[in-house]
Amino acid sequence: MSLIIPTTAELNTTLTADLESAFGITIPVWAKAFLRVMPKSLAGALAILYKYGGSIFLQQFVQYASTETILINGKRIIPLVEWGRAVGAGDPGAATRAEYEITITVSNQVGTLPALTPYRNPLTGVVYLTLSAVTLDAATKTVNIRAYSDPDGGKGKGTVGNMVVGGDTVSLVTPNPNVVRTAAVTTENTAGVNAEDWEEYRDRVIDRFRSQPQGGAPVDFRNWAVEVTGIINAYPYTGFPGIVNVYSEANTDIDPDGIPTAGQLVEVYDSIQLDDGGLASRRPISSYVYSLPITRSEFDVTIAGIQGAQDTADLQAKLTTGLTNYFLSREPYIYGLSVGARLDRITRAQVGGIIQSVCGAYGAVYDYVIVDKVAGPGDFVVYVLEEGEKAKMGTLTFALSP
Repeated sequence: MSLIIPTTAELNTTLTADLESAFGITIPVWAKAFLRVMPKSLAGALAILYKYGGSIFLQQFVQYASTETILINGKRIIPLVEWGRAVGAGDPGAATRAEYEITITVSNQVGTLPALTPYRNPLTGVVYLTLSAVTLDAATKTVNIRAYSDPDGGKGKGTVGNMVVGGDTVSLVTPNPNVVRTAAVTTENTAGVNAEDWEEYRDRVIDRFRSQPQGGAPVDFRNWAVEVTGIINAYPYTGFPGIVNVYSEANTDIDPDGIPTAGQLVEVYDSIQLDDGGLASRRPISSYVYSLPITRSEFDVTIAGIQGAQDTADLQAKLTTGLTNYFLSREPYIYGLSVGARLDRITRAQVGGIIQSVCGAYGAVYDYVIVDKVAGPGDFVVYVLEEGEKAKMGTLTFALSP
């Protein structure tokens, strides 16, 4: 049977009928009659209890667990986070601040540049603070800075604090007579990462339910890797005896192609080695781990002889979207980890099927399709993704018939 929560009006009608049956009377229709008012009062209270019970029932399932803070008996909990902790997925990944090295030019070699000296990125408005005092005893000095605040009130956390090494510059908020105001960004120490959103976290908790620790199975290496904030997937492979190669994929906030930063790769390595308590309780003692980034290969598609389209511009837009999504959905196949249909094969037939389906919806036809792997074998019939390799759409060329 299904759980149906009655409305207040339905509860009022039921209670009134029960009272009439119990007393063997017909309750007067007067609005202020006691037996007419009492069911309405009780109906409101019972409706609240029904809804509260239904809400509590949903918290038993990760798919529907609330992400709001709930106060019960003096304890504040977030049901989804409690599930994550219970199953070993931990808390949602917190946002991190970007850290960089800048090179300052010393105009007067005397004194020091104090710690917590503010610099500002003129392009984004993000303010950075120096992490330590620097003695001004050379023509140029290296200074470490960390994002501190931003115009949107995010306290400098997340990707808003990221800068381009070798391209961006920062300026002193308050001029210093011994230091040139503008400084170049020379090295990225830590990339800023946005906080894990609730639905990403929910998916991670569900994945952890489905793949409990197995003492060093492929799923364990993936689970350990995705504990790192900003890492959304990982592909482990056995290499030489005693070697495990783990290719990690970052979310698009970090890089459009999902390539992790060097700092994230170090964090993945550390996560695979040590648990939350700092104990080496994770990877098998006989294995050594290489933490590597995925690669992203481009595939060009040429559609020749398109004709008969009712709306050529819209047709091209739909083809671009369909093929882009197709290539992004391809991923390596890991034996013992991947489930469902294999997605590691890119075929001309699959690409042609997408094109034929879209063209058919627009009343268009085409002559033939060419699929080329950029920096690869060129035109092919079937291509199998290699170790740690993912795909993306390259150049889509439309050759329209006159």
